[in-house]
This record gives sequence, structure tokens and C-alpha cells, in this order.
Amino acid sequence: MSEKPKLAMYWASACGGCEISTLNIGEHILAVDAIFDLAFFPCIADFKVKDVEGYEDGFIDVCLFNGAIRNSENEEMAKLLRRKSKVLVAFGSCAYEGCIPALSNLTSKQATLNTVYLDNPSIDNPDGVLPQPITEVPEGELEIPFFYNTVRSLDQVVDVDYYLPGCPPEPHQIWAVLQVVVAGLLEGAPLPPPGSIVGAGSMAVCEECDMQKDVKTVAQFYRPYDIIPDTNICLLEQGIMCMGPATVSGCGALCPQVGMGCRGCYGPLPGIEDQGARMVAAIGSIVDVDGKPGDDEKELAQKVEAAINTIVDPAGTFYRFSMAHSLLHRTRVNTHQ
Repeated sequence: MSEKPKLAMYWASACGGCEISTLNIGEHILAVDAIFDLAFFPCIADFKVKDVEGYEDGFIDVCLFNGAIRNSENEEMAKLLRRKSKVLVAFGSCAYEGCIPALSNLTSKQATLNTVYLDNPSIDNPDGVLPQPITEVPEGELEIPFFYNTVRSLDQVVDVDYYLPGCPPEPHQIWAVLQVVVAGLLEGAPLPPPGSIVGAGSMAVCEECDMQKDVKTVAQFYRPYDIIPDTNICLLEQGIMCMGPATVSGCGALCPQVGMGCRGCYGPLPGIEDQGARMVAAIGSIVDVDGKPGDDEKELAQKVEAAINTIVDPAGTFYRFSMAHSLLHRTRVNTHQ
């Protein structure tokens, strides 16, 4: 390889959207090619794990690691790439917070496997076979990664230098972060402090959203397909769930602009430890139960409960992207079921 800085990108438990978003930086991809040598990028080039194992420790200048830690292979690769990389970036929501894979922390490993391989109308598995880490076949022994009971974020397995949020990160943010890293590598410019969240803002998504906000209260919440929203008025005030009040800016409020509530993929605001709890507090401030002084507290509580019950899948809504990093982390379940 040449003396150019070395770039790696790896895909753990994720959907592949982060790779697509990286390629969506447009003509800047030519600049990336001019600046970096690829040291490991199995999604687009024929690299092997043995290649990485053969590098000296710290050989890779920047590694963009996307995906949660769902199985033993994910963990092994995280530790290997941490050792081989000077700068390790938790790239995207799965690596940063666990994202969609970590919603399985609401149940058990066994329940997940049962749903995928047994209790599924599209599955043809009359013998009830489940994946096994080691299987003996006539040709020899086959080994697959061990499936974990709990999904973890990247920093719950190895030290992480920077976090780039988003599901996936927005291309303009990816390019901005790469520019900062390149300036540090080639020009000696100061890098952000280790542990920084890069490629995001410092305020709520609501501040990026130009919809009119009148601090109205709501008595019912709707699914996106239940009503046609007024795209000039705050979606949350129309009863459409929007995580904007609990989510850090950086995306440009893209979802609300097309009538879809923010899903929360850029993660919590600075200083907020639990994004879901922050959103619950925001919901509590706008629920309208038409209460009056002297009303029976039990009756008011029932009205509040009725309003909250119109939120479908609260855990999946409030912790869609942040379950692994939340105070909840995972639920206690009967692992024998």
C-alpha cells in the first residue's frame, strides 16, 4: 500500500444502510479515494479477515464501524478492529445505541429464535431445527457465530473514539466528519475530544423544524396512516408521535418535513442519559384530559391512561434506536419461555 492514510469500514449487525449513505456523499467519494487507501471494506472490495489480522496494531488510521454487537463474530471483529485502528468511529445508530437490533432486548434470545425459525407462517421447518454454533456434517464440522441474549452497542464492548449518529448518518454529516479527520491526519489540525458525538447538532430536532408550534395539548395519538397531517403545524400537536423534543439535531428535520414524525435516530440531546424517558416527560406535558379544579383524581388518572393507551408499542416507539444505551438496557424476561 501507499503512504496515504488507511480507511476501513465494517458492517456488524445492521441493515447495510450506512454503507449506502457513505456512497451517497456523491462526488466527494472521489476525494475520499484520493486521500485514503482502503485497508478493509468487505462490502465493496474483496478483503479477508486474515488481511486485517496481518496488519500491525494501529495500521488503520480511521475505521467506521457500523452495526450493533449481536453475536460472537461481531464482538471478535470489534476487538480486532479496535486493536488495528488509531481512530474507531461508532458509525450510525446501531453501533452508537443498538438501534433496531437492540429492540430484541425486550425479549429473550430463545423467544427471538422461536419467532424467526418456528412460530412463523412463512417458515417450512417441520423438524423444528434451530441454528447451532457447531454442526457435524459428512464433510466435517461447520461453525457459525454464537447468538447472544443481549444486543450491545459498540462502546459496551470496546473503547470508541467518536460517535456519528443517524439511521443512517446523513451524507453531508459523513463528509463533514471525514474532512475533520483528514485535517487532523494530514494537517495536524486538532481533533474533537475523544468520546465526542460528531456529525450532529446541539439542539433538538424541533429547532430545525419550521412547523408552527402553539403548545397545543392532545387527547389522542394517531398512527401516520390514520390522518392526513397539516404539514404547517407541529405533528406532535396534531397527535402524531414525533420524537423531535427528545432527539438531537443534525438531520435537518427530514422526516417531519414530509409528514412523518421524527423517529429519534440521531439519539438523545447533550446531557440526556435516557432518550425514551425524556420523550415520556415531553408527552406528559401535552396530554389533555380536560381536567378542571376539583375533579376526581382517579377519574383524571383514567383519562390520562386512556390517552396514553393510544400510543401503539410505547417501548418500541420511545426506544426504537436507543435501547442498548438506555437506562432500561434490556427487560427481565423468563428465559424458559
